[in-house]
Amino acid sequence: MVEFGDEFEFEPDVSMETVRRFTPAAGMNFHRFTDHEKARADGLPGAIVPGIMSQGVLAAAIHRFAPGATLRKIDTVFRAPLLVDSRPVGRGVVTHVDEDAGTAEIDLTIVNEAGETRVLGTAVVALKQAR
Repeated sequence: MVEFGDEFEFEPDVSMETVRRFTPAAGMNFHRFTDHEKARADGLPGAIVPGIMSQGVLAAAIHRFAPGATLRKIDTVFRAPLLVDSRPVGRGVVTHVDEDAGTAEIDLTIVNEAGETRVLGTAVVALKQAR
């Protein structure tokens, strides 16, 4: 059961291997995501994780936290690049539960090793109904 104030933490896999598997499937096989040196030549700090992959990581974490929930909406803000091969930490906290509607709102963040927020967002999920 999901309750107000529940928290969860996760460690997204943003290794180069994982990103290189993801990008062709998403139609995003660009060197800014898959090659550190070429990304740096373009002025980036290194290869970056595609935003849509970050959203997928958040959605997967929600489903691990609340199995059976249906993701109704996810809204994300990309504050700064999340680097490929970094070791970020993601967190979620339930900020609202509407028992009548059977929904919950979850605030989400992904921070880098320095504790800097790279991705933040809010999700609305429909909770599994008791039978």
